[in-house]
Amino acid sequence: MATVLALSLAGAAAAQPERAAAPSAVTSGVATTTAPASVSGLKPLRATDAAALEHRWGIKIESLRLTSAGYMLDFRYRVLDTAKAAPLFVRKTKPILIDDASGIRFAVPTPPKVGSLRSSNDPKEGRTYFTFFANPARFIKKHRKVTVTIGEFSVSGLVVR
Repeated sequence: MATVLALSLAGAAAAQPERAAAPSAVTSGVATTTAPASVSGLKPLRATDAAALEHRWGIKIESLRLTSAGYMLDFRYRVLDTAKAAPLFVRKTKPILIDDASGIRFAVPTPPKVGSLRSSNDPKEGRTYFTFFANPARFIKKHRKVTVTIGEFSVSGLVVR
């Protein structure tokens, strides 16, 4: 009985989202902050500035929604310019979703049989692409504001639907 309890507690601890540390702390090579910021240090674009997103990154954000009974977040975007959007599809780049209020970071799950739950093939103009983020314990609720960062790309103020 004690072994089962210990294993279930260990599993629950592993499923908890990563909490952001103090502004100067570094975790596994990526600076973590309590305020939403791009990993690259660039100021994130606002989700409400669609023209800037299109001009700089060649995409239009379609949606950010809860899915899988609230245990996942589905980020959808349409590619308008393949050359500008290409950095979003680099497989070595790890997307991060940050809760604006708490600074907690959420990653993209990578199941062993299917791989990373995000689009990483060459982008095609006019198509809509996805990235799924884990939402352990259903931490992120509807109407929360978040920041999505993929390498140099960072957009803040996205509202979860």
